[in-house]
Amino acid sequence: MDWVTITLVVCLLIVALARHVYPREFQQFITLPISNKYFLVQGKTQQIFHFFNILLFIAQILSVSLFIFLFFKILQPETVQANKYLFIQICTAYSVFVCVKFSIEKIIGTAFSLDTVINSYLFQKLSYRNLISLFIFIINLFLYYIIEPTGTILLLFAATLIVFNGIALFYSYKTNRNLIMSNFFYFILYLCALEISPYFILYKTLV
Repeated sequence: MDWVTITLVVCLLIVALARHVYPREFQQFITLPISNKYFLVQGKTQQIFHFFNILLFIAQILSVSLFIFLFFKILQPETVQANKYLFIQICTAYSVFVCVKFSIEKIIGTAFSLDTVINSYLFQKLSYRNLISLFIFIINLFLYYIIEPTGTILLLFAATLIVFNGIALFYSYKTNRNLIMSNFFYFILYLCALEISPYFILYKTLV
């Protein structure tokens, strides 16, 4: 059994653990595409650092990192061959990127006395991305074991994931539209500084 299979099994076990320990939360969580019940029920009481969220975030790190690793494997195979710790580095970089971005958003929320709103928004965003990571897990199964991945297929899946992420952000903004419209200028600054530029910088760094 190679390390990719072990990583996928660990990811599956983490999701299974989350489902076993928190069955009601998990059932509401997976219905997010068709219902906001998870936010209406859990969003009022569940903290961002709840163990359920932490488990799914770990699964997210593993799934996303495997997907990014596959990009390197297909598009830059010499990098994979030259660096046997590349996957660990990707996991670390992704974790640091998300955590730093999260911390900055929390600091901004505290600075502008918007803790409640920011916490709600971050909870929604984390939940949507954890859900998308389950889709990425399924994609990884197909790309690693069923179909032969190519650069075109990877880019197609990546574009699909970007669209899903955009839809998730749209629903989050829609939920907070009243606050956004009353502070539209600050929202545009936030959008450019914390939702667009970090990914642009990350892209340029990887390239």
